[in-house]
Amino acid sequence: MTTGTAYPWEQPIPGPAADFAATLRDRLPVLTTARLTLRPLALEDFDDYARILTTERARYMDGPDTRVEAWADFTGAVANWLLRGHGPFAVTLSATGETLGYVTVQMEAGDQEPELGFFFHAEAEGNGYAFEAAEAARDYALDVAGLTRLVSYTDPDNARAARLAERLGAFRDDLAEARFDDPVAVYRHAPTGGDGGMEAYA
Repeated sequence: MTTGTAYPWEQPIPGPAADFAATLRDRLPVLTTARLTLRPLALEDFDDYARILTTERARYMDGPDTRVEAWADFTGAVANWLLRGHGPFAVTLSATGETLGYVTVQMEAGDQEPELGFFFHAEAEGNGYAFEAAEAARDYALDVAGLTRLVSYTDPDNARAARLAERLGAFRDDLAEARFDDPVAVYRHAPTGGDGGMEAYA
């Protein structure tokens, strides 16, 4: 393991349960871009996911987390697929399968609207991967999943996230920010003009 201790709930699923989990996962969307594949998360992704959330990489996400807190974040994110019809993607290099980071379309406790989130490994920065992946997830959320609202919540001190949101065409929403007691920058993503393919979020 790369960080901390593996707990029993992290262990591989045996027998028919594993096949059932794979069947459910196979029903979820896979997105592709020029260089990347965005796929639904599997149990095997958790150790890598935790490698970000349990380090200083998560300082703008109320972290670093303990490994147990990272597990709660991971499972809560994945549950969005079942509860809301949208959720997290692992971002991988199509040519090699290497995991670069994660983009999410989800709502967690405290969110006022569906959120486009993104967090990547340090070694993946500087190559445009985050923009390419976030753009694909945004377009999926607004044009295919039919969400009528989508924001990115960022720490006011996270300049890198702010630049990415602005590059995606998002704009600061002062009214949305006023709903929170603690400082948060809310970037609103405008619809991209697609036809949509699922019932709109309401």
